[in-house]
Formats: sequence, C-alpha cells, structure tokens
Amino acid sequence: MDKLLSVVFMLGVLALVLPGFLQSNSQLKQFLKNLSIWVIVVLIILIFIYIFK
Repeated sequence: MDKLLSVVFMLGVLALVLPGFLQSNSQLKQFLKNLSIWVIVVLIILIFIYIFK
C-alpha cells in the first residue's frame, strides 16, 4: 500500500509540474537539459528510498 501511495503522489506532482515545465522549455535543447536534470533528481530520490527502506 505504501508503494502505491508513493506512485500516486509522484504522478500527482508530475501532473502539477508538467504544464509549466513544458511551457517554459519551448526550445528542444533547453527541454532536454532540464528533463535530464529532473530524471537525475528522481533517480536519486528513488535510490535513497530503496536504500533506506
């Protein structure tokens, strides 16, 4: 149940952030750069959750 709640929470945050993220990243190069930063941040969070649980 905890994992399901975490997934729902992350999808909710994504739904709130995605429209503004797409609007502010109109150029492809800038979009890919910011997307890679977000992917790294999410992976770090998931690694910490996995290690400390």
